Amino acid sequence: MSARPAIAVATFYPELADRLVAGARAGFAQAGWEEPELHEVPGAFELPLAAQYCAASGRYAGVACLGAVIRGETDHYEYVCAEAAAGIQRVQLDTGVPCAFGVLTVDSVDQALERTGGDRRDTGLNAALAVVALAALRERLA
Repeated sequence: MSARPAIAVATFYPELADRLVAGARAGFAQAGWEEPELHEVPGAFELPLAAQYCAASGRYAGVACLGAVIRGETDHYEYVCAEAAAGIQRVQLDTGVPCAFGVLTVDSVDQALERTGGDRRDTGLNAALAVVALAALRERLA
């Protein structure tokens, strides 16, 4: 693959962001891809625009969008999760550039830690591998 991958990461929860990025880097390396370029944004709500910038640049074979939204006491969680997911999906459908949804939507920090290389799964790694799989499909069908 000649084009690099990108990682767009929401840094609202710095420890989770670091763990997600580490997983995504490992996934791209496992697939034999170049080192991804990292683009940080404040929160998950900003990920779709970052993905759009990356996809429109023509510099990347795909974008792993990473972040975490942890449920609180207000409806804010519902809006951020829904809009981040819909926006990231729209970017990949509009541009044809794979944009993986590696955003944790959880009830607690413990659940988030389990999903960033903990006992359950590694969301960052899985997001990178989703980008790789979709880019390969796009290339086969071109």
